[in-house]
Amino acid sequence: MSRMVVRQLLIAACGWASLSAEDDVAWLATVQQPPAQAPAVVLPDLLPANQSWTQENWETRRKQLREQWLTVLGPMPARPQTSTYEVLRTDTLPTVTRLLIEYECEPGLKVQGYLLRPRGNPAPRSLPGVVALHPTTDRTIEIIAGLEGSVEKQTGLQLAERGFVVMCPRCFLWQDAASLPAAVSQHRMRHPQTLGMHKMLFDAQRAVDLLENVPEVDPQRLGAYGHSLGAKETLYLAAFDDRIKAAVASEGGVAFDSTNWDASWYLGPIIHEPTFPHRHHELMALMAPRAFLVMGGETGPGAADGDRSWPYIAAALPAYQMYGSRARLGLLNHHEGHRLSPESFDKLADWLTVYLRK
Repeated sequence: MSRMVVRQLLIAACGWASLSAEDDVAWLATVQQPPAQAPAVVLPDLLPANQSWTQENWETRRKQLREQWLTVLGPMPARPQTSTYEVLRTDTLPTVTRLLIEYECEPGLKVQGYLLRPRGNPAPRSLPGVVALHPTTDRTIEIIAGLEGSVEKQTGLQLAERGFVVMCPRCFLWQDAASLPAAVSQHRMRHPQTLGMHKMLFDAQRAVDLLENVPEVDPQRLGAYGHSLGAKETLYLAAFDDRIKAAVASEGGVAFDSTNWDASWYLGPIIHEPTFPHRHHELMALMAPRAFLVMGGETGPGAADGDRSWPYIAAALPAYQMYGSRARLGLLNHHEGHRLSPESFDKLADWLTVYLRK
């Protein structure tokens, strides 16, 4: 099979066969410009030094990287096959129906989340779906789903009001646990060799399982979004789940030293070992050619992404260039600190709207 045929098959499988430059967000070029003073960061090469960038070399390396990362994360059981859930409460809003649901996450282990569905009578498989992953807060899914907090932080509800079916799962750190360390301990009792980040990835994938089986959701138009802790989950979900066609990670911190990746509920101290060979540009490369946007606030308390994140974007771009279409990967540095302003929310909603349309 020729390289051109392989490329065409891969692009078609990822849903990009019909996209051209006219199908992009109007501002794509602005998030692909290097900052004036991008820091120098030495990152592991995506391909061995003795290999050239070809489709075959990259696909082989991509499989290796995926398996290496999964080995680092540790084993998790097979996800349950069922996509059923119990409705605990129903809220009827002007344009959205909000369901508090409970479903099986790990085998025999229940978790709660909010499922937000635009009202009306949408045709089967006619709407895009988004998994919206909440940030660090003791109120977990209550704010992102629109029950509490400022409108600015009710991002899951806002996406549903724009026509997305939205699934907001509760992170395991707040599911039947008295504290974050207690939640990690409970997880480690079940899975002694598995990092907290893999538990988060597993749970996010279960949310995708449920979302793609909502009758009005088009399973070919699934996306993900998260802020802060939720952005970390989004990075891993988009990297390891090819069902996610477009994603936005807001202020999660791409670099290990930009935030608390060494916490026991993420990757732990392994990332500080001198021999640890991986960095997060590899995960972004695994996403190619799917659309991924990093949003950063640069400075201020808690700010985790910004110009310092650009080297990771740049390092992943060669993988995107292997697919024969315009790279849909970028960094939007809004310089607003560790927050998501209404203007920045409009950008992320535009990204998801454009790259999850038919």
